[in-house]
Amino acid sequence: MTAIDLNADLGEGFGRWRLTDDERLLSVVSSANVACGFHAGDAATMRRVCELAAARGVTIGAQVSYRDLAGFGRRAMDVPPAELAAEVAYQIGALEVFARAAGSRVAYVKPHGALYNRVVHDEEQAAAVVDGVLLAGGALPVLGLPGSRLLDRAAKAGLPAVTEAFADRAYTDRGTLVPRGGEGAVVTDPDAVVERSVSLARSGVVVAHSGARIKMRARSLCLHGDTPGAVELARLVRERLTAAGVRVEAFA
Repeated sequence: MTAIDLNADLGEGFGRWRLTDDERLLSVVSSANVACGFHAGDAATMRRVCELAAARGVTIGAQVSYRDLAGFGRRAMDVPPAELAAEVAYQIGALEVFARAAGSRVAYVKPHGALYNRVVHDEEQAAAVVDGVLLAGGALPVLGLPGSRLLDRAAKAGLPAVTEAFADRAYTDRGTLVPRGGEGAVVTDPDAVVERSVSLARSGVVVAHSGARIKMRARSLCLHGDTPGAVELARLVRERLTAAGVRVEAFA
């Protein structure tokens, strides 16, 4: 049976403000990308999400970001490599405290937003993220876009490089994500999201924004937790994957 991980961005709140429905999403996904306080999240939120994830047997991942609470980590920033490496390690370490307290651990690392897109092409920033993972200790898997500089650097550093695809984001013909400001960058039609999910899991194919068919082998499939109706959509995706003979399981 084909297997794929289903991940979502969680813990994306701050103080009394909450964006993602963490508890309900954790009943569907197999891996949780937990915000570590730089683009969203705070100590209490990280602790709560880790406890919920551990109780449900969901794998915990550190979603690291540029230090950009106001811009939700989606604004381009130029951060010196040494500083970025330290900030990546800092975020992983903060989440690890709460994961351990909940009886679990941080099992992988995934960049968020602008950092995620930057390390697809930027060798220096990709190397800084990998240096940050190494600084945090342990051979943590790194989750990223197939063919990215990030996964190349991770593999060269001896870290497991895990490929990821997006069920609810549009792709260019080069296999990169259409920028969020672009037309149709986010796929909102539930039927389209489900069809893309099954195609990615079964055939390793995604249809680009232009209509071109792109080969994309991914071990993990992401659904954004801040999308309207995210919980219902995630349930539908998981149900259809199972019906198509795809086992949903964490990669780490």
